[in-house]
Amino acid sequence: MSHLRAQKLATVLAVMLIRADQVVTAEQLTREIWGELPPQRSAAGIYVCVSRLRKFLARPGRPDPVITRPGGYMLRRGASDCDVDVFRRLVTDGRRHLRRGEHAAAAACSEEALGLWRGPAFDNVGPGPIMEGFNKLLAELHIECMEMSVEAQLALGRHREIVGRLHSLVAKFPLRETFYEQLMLALHRSNRRSDALCIYESARRVLDRELGLEPGRKLRELRHAVFAST
Repeated sequence: MSHLRAQKLATVLAVMLIRADQVVTAEQLTREIWGELPPQRSAAGIYVCVSRLRKFLARPGRPDPVITRPGGYMLRRGASDCDVDVFRRLVTDGRRHLRRGEHAAAAACSEEALGLWRGPAFDNVGPGPIMEGFNKLLAELHIECMEMSVEAQLALGRHREIVGRLHSLVAKFPLRETFYEQLMLALHRSNRRSDALCIYESARRVLDRELGLEPGRKLRELRHAVFAST
């Protein structure tokens, strides 16, 4: 037990950062490290990891950032922000600007947030339930941020500029209908109506093959609008 791997310590740190200023129980930490089949002395292993984490984070003249609480531990992170905090705040700000019709501000917030994206957080840490849920939330926020950015760019009249980006997004997220809708709209407004209709047919084939579904109402209505304009 004295030679716990660094990955276990990284897992404890990651989970406590995600749940900063909240109590994380020993049971939750055990599940993140060992899953549903922990070793007999897992409680001792958690104690050793937390002790090492305390030493790693200790700074002279400052209070211990790791506090023992009944049933678990709590990490006091203080007032400093990390990239994840800034990313989430920018997405929230972009969402608010978009609702208000402040498209330039929404585009700026979204692009700044996307500039911070480096892929899944803590990718060297095992996929326990807390880590998995956190990364799933971040992935959804990332997709939402890309959708918001494109929506703002479309509202600003930058149709031609974002066609290439949207082709890449459709290829990367082939089941995300919003990207098909945005690409069709960008092509339509760029006077490329036949290309817009081809995108609809591509979406229809992919959704039928992968999900056994027809395109949603918005896609169908957009196809009808493109047809009506020809």
